[in-house]
Amino acid sequence: MKYILVVIFLVFSFGLKAQNTVVTGSITDAQSKQTLPFVSVSFPGTPIGVTSDKNGKYTISTSKLYTQLKFSYVGYKTVVRTIISGRDQTINVKLEPDVQSLATVKISSGKKPRYRNKDNPAVELIRQVIAHKSTNRAENYDYIEYEQYEKMGFSFINVAEKLSQRKVLSKYQFLFNNRDTTDMPGSSLLPVYLEEKLTQSYYRKNPQATKKIVEGEKKVNVVNFVDEEGVNTYLNRMYNEVDIYENNIFLMTNQFLSPIADGAPTFYKFFITDTIEVDNKKLVELSFTPRNGNDMLFDGVIFITLDGRYGVEKARLTINKNINLNWVRSMAVDLTYEKNPDGRYHLSKSDMKANFGFNKKGQHGIFGERTIAYNNYQINRAHPDALYNGPDVVIQDQAMKQDDQFWTQGRQHDTLTNVEANAYKNIDSLQTIPSYKRTMDLINLFAVGFKSFGKFELGPLGDLYSFNPVEGTRIRVGGRTTTAFSTRYYFDTYAAYGFRDERFKYMLSAAYAFNNKSIYTFPNSYIKATVQRDVRIPGEEIAFTQDDSFLLSYKRGVDNKYLYNDYYKLDLVNEFANHFSFALGFKNWKQSPADALYFINDVNGVPNNITSLTTSELSVNLRYAPHEQLVQGKLYRITIPSKYPIISLDYREGVKNLFGGGYDYKNLRLRLDKRFYLSQLGYADLSAEGGYQFGQAPFPLLTIHQANQTYTFDDNSYNLMNFLEFVSDHYATVKIDYCMNGFLLNKIPLLKKLKLREYVTFKTLYGGLRDENNPALHTSLLQFPVGSTGIPETYTLGGTPYTEGGVGIGNIFKIFRVDYIERFTYLDHPNVSRTGIRLSAWFDF
Repeated sequence: MKYILVVIFLVFSFGLKAQNTVVTGSITDAQSKQTLPFVSVSFPGTPIGVTSDKNGKYTISTSKLYTQLKFSYVGYKTVVRTIISGRDQTINVKLEPDVQSLATVKISSGKKPRYRNKDNPAVELIRQVIAHKSTNRAENYDYIEYEQYEKMGFSFINVAEKLSQRKVLSKYQFLFNNRDTTDMPGSSLLPVYLEEKLTQSYYRKNPQATKKIVEGEKKVNVVNFVDEEGVNTYLNRMYNEVDIYENNIFLMTNQFLSPIADGAPTFYKFFITDTIEVDNKKLVELSFTPRNGNDMLFDGVIFITLDGRYGVEKARLTINKNINLNWVRSMAVDLTYEKNPDGRYHLSKSDMKANFGFNKKGQHGIFGERTIAYNNYQINRAHPDALYNGPDVVIQDQAMKQDDQFWTQGRQHDTLTNVEANAYKNIDSLQTIPSYKRTMDLINLFAVGFKSFGKFELGPLGDLYSFNPVEGTRIRVGGRTTTAFSTRYYFDTYAAYGFRDERFKYMLSAAYAFNNKSIYTFPNSYIKATVQRDVRIPGEEIAFTQDDSFLLSYKRGVDNKYLYNDYYKLDLVNEFANHFSFALGFKNWKQSPADALYFINDVNGVPNNITSLTTSELSVNLRYAPHEQLVQGKLYRITIPSKYPIISLDYREGVKNLFGGGYDYKNLRLRLDKRFYLSQLGYADLSAEGGYQFGQAPFPLLTIHQANQTYTFDDNSYNLMNFLEFVSDHYATVKIDYCMNGFLLNKIPLLKKLKLREYVTFKTLYGGLRDENNPALHTSLLQFPVGSTGIPETYTLGGTPYTEGGVGIGNIFKIFRVDYIERFTYLDHPNVSRTGIRLSAWFDF
């Protein structure tokens, strides 16, 4: 009986195995041949199903007698294949993109039911996902670490064959021949930028801290005349790492509301489109779409687990072509999550693709993709506090020097295509071609303003010609040394001549870099000596351009008060990787009035003309900008706006009798800048500043509030205030610039097609002058200047603040912004404008 039972058991077991059906294979795009992740694979009419992994591979099994297998994926035609029941078999599937458009549909009766959140199972499900967000996020662990491999590349789309075949480009055929036809079916891609990075990432919950250690970094770029670090920072900001559990997802310099944000049911419509079983776990396919197609929202699908955790197992996020997003024809983000041993899901792969162009239907443009693979997760493994000290991101010294073996191992989860591999070699070869270097020099001259001669560069071009009432026509020629001259020593100079005042102006500076890096890159560490003689407007430091730029030559109103400045200056600057910096300075400064400006006081009732003021000033500047990201150019350093504040504290002290200094005073200034992101309502930039000056000093040494008499809009200036109109020794100011990002205009029929954006600005200034600095009470002080008719033109602020505000329309032709500004106070002052139209231009997505 024992042997009979064993035989029966074996026969039964073999019979079960003979009836078990196991199907494996891979799924690819029929046109691009690329593998497709998380494709739904199921037995039709049953809840049994799986999804393909991030490499497009799948395995599905059943003991039942099914004869068909269905493959479905958003954006592709569904495929049903016949299988042989009871056998192991391999079925590879190629899915065709679903590009069919609907034929004309005639509606004969009935109405589409109105979408409602109430009693909607899809909305109830998404609310469960929202309620469980905190427990599903990686930040819920005490400690987490993982290895992160990322690859980002940009390519030109459909470069014309005729262009590549021109004789003048014959030397570049190796570059044109390296094209990719897989990432964008029907298009050819010519790689021009490729970057890889391998990073070890750490997170600690309490006290909260993050640390990224970059172990390997490799990149090539066809365009080499701009700051590579700045470009890399900006591109990473555009292609930000996507965390679907955040309320807002930052992409293309804009905020998109996540489909699982706390307020998502208010802005999205949700639909349950499928229910499947994958690896013995049930998933719900939940599709979503914006209630208003013009809002900055996603279309797409997410797969939700029904294991009580309501976690995201995968997601695909796309954008509607009607949203107010410039230059982007299409964009898609694919997210894949893998299950931890504790049942939670962590992000294992993120793939973001975008197609850029000047118009929505063009065949040419730029294609960009950033792929990030997350591997080797370690949970709740503590590390010493020392690991988290210092800057958030640390680039190891050998990161840029890693060999091929390092990258072969680092890419084990995401390999390079042949085209990408060739891009490294081709772009490196391109840098050696003399004609390419000449072309880049020419682009550099017109785009950036400098002409390079190796060790020295001439420029900036934009300051070559300008004019003002004092100098008339002004010609300026300048230049500076480059790192080819020295990585320690830097020299900068210019010479200018005014044809009306017939005077030469000049500047010469010499710097020594302690960190053996260019003084025009972050982080700075240098000492610099400068001598300068030039003309300027009192109190003006207009931020959008150089002081003697051609753009500043055209001004409104009366513009006739200038200063000749002669100074010797010594600066010690040190910036830290955490974006805290300090600067120590000494400045010996001589100011002489020019044009209609004069210095006069009254001594014993006798007017006395003063030809110049001399001061010797010590200064300390402290600045902290946590998590700051920068784009560093040849002339400017631009901070990429973020939610983090920037705090600066400046202290200046005048020392009497030091190198001829005539005054003792102390000046303290504190400033805070912060951007507030308001999700679908846009964003607001806030600037708050206060200052106080101790001691007695003439008005040129007090705070002359920054006015703007040009026709351009300037965030930092008062756009309807006249030059030298207000002087204070204590003040407080608040400036707000609010952008609604088209939230209202994009809901108005017809007007919404223009994709305009609304702006509201408001600036208020409180201030005053203590009695000891009031020239009306102390005639020995320099008197405020008056106009030719004897009417005062310089004032102090009384109990009423200076206030101006305005509304604007931006994104005109995707670049321009026009503001209507109105001044609300001190309207009785001479030569003031109550209202004005101001123009500005800015490239933004």
